[in-house]
Amino acid sequence: MTIIPSLVLLTLAQLTGAVNVLAQTLAPLTNACPEAIAKRLERYPAKAGETLNTIAQKYQLLPETLKSVNPQLASGRVKPGQIVLIPPFNGQFITVPAGATWRDLATAYGLRADILFELNGCQEKPTQVFIPGVTWTEKKAAAVDNYTGLKQWPIAPRPKIGLDYGWHNNGTNEADAFFHSGVDLIAPLNTPVVAAADGQVILVSQEGLYGFLVVVDHGNGRQTRYAHLSRFAVNPGQMITAGTVLGYVGTTGRPDIAEPHLHFEVRFKSPVGWAAQDPKLHLPR
Repeated sequence: MTIIPSLVLLTLAQLTGAVNVLAQTLAPLTNACPEAIAKRLERYPAKAGETLNTIAQKYQLLPETLKSVNPQLASGRVKPGQIVLIPPFNGQFITVPAGATWRDLATAYGLRADILFELNGCQEKPTQVFIPGVTWTEKKAAAVDNYTGLKQWPIAPRPKIGLDYGWHNNGTNEADAFFHSGVDLIAPLNTPVVAAADGQVILVSQEGLYGFLVVVDHGNGRQTRYAHLSRFAVNPGQMITAGTVLGYVGTTGRPDIAEPHLHFEVRFKSPVGWAAQDPKLHLPR
């Protein structure tokens, strides 16, 4: 950074005034931080005859999300009149380990630190945070796991990668670093997006920064995510094969690059949640 000579001659009082002006200029950035998910929970009184599943379907959420946000619903039973807290999208609340930073949480859950920071109200030292993502009842692992990778790329022909998986830095400071949990595959708007392998569609929804998102479960603790879609071509619960059209390239959510693209993720179930892996390790060469 170049030092302007005239600034060197500022008196202490003038320097203090300049700092105050700068602080006032930056204040709107802090005020613009989204309200924490914990403060955006809707209070829904359960009606007679309703179940955890029907309430989840009403809000396009998974039952496991409601269980995480409402520990009293761990049994899965809902009583008439009981208040159920409804988050704006799927995820879970976790207690932050002592001394853990946003970057630690980002690494553990395969998400970007800045996204977690904003979703939780820009707290400097959080004790409990909301981790966005898809959760469901754990399934028994197959007796034999013969997985050798995904069958195909989700865009054909094989596209250029606009933003790769991993840590990136938009500036010169460490604070400007962010973690990109997938690969951004450059493609024209409305290009068909296809399933990279056989599986079951478990989520078709608008999910915050992901925009229009489709999640496919491939079994044995593996899933793929297809984000920023313009529209959908499948429904939740649908069994699909590799090559099935899931949706079309769009610009919904908050893309990291301006050029139209598909944000594609590969995740596996780890002891601390669904962690992102480099998709290129799974895609055909």
